[in-house]
Amino acid sequence: MQVFRYALSGTLAYVVDYCSLVILVEIFGIYYLTAACIAFLLGSLTAYMLNVKWVFDRRAFRNRYYELSIFIAIGAVGLVLNQYFIWLFTEKVGFYYLLSKLVATMFVFVWNFISRKYILFR
Repeated sequence: MQVFRYALSGTLAYVVDYCSLVILVEIFGIYYLTAACIAFLLGSLTAYMLNVKWVFDRRAFRNRYYELSIFIAIGAVGLVLNQYFIWLFTEKVGFYYLLSKLVATMFVFVWNFISRKYILFR
């Protein structure tokens, strides 16, 4: 059940991330890697709120600021992975940036779930 909830909340966070990316690039003309960073952060904020309220019923830390700090640190690694894979698949493989985003999301999803489950919400 937890994996299902995580997948559903991840899907919602991904929609925020992906739509923000499209809007920032296509409407505002922001460079795709800059837009990807901003969009990733918006999606991560969405994921945090859903993870805390709905996905994980057990928490490793009582201090919310400490918990948020660790969540951000895990997210920072996810952001680096996201940026790297988007760049790699767009610039080196030749994918359209939105397809690269989809591929990057698969890698980051695995990293985030494992890290958050075993570090934050064990």
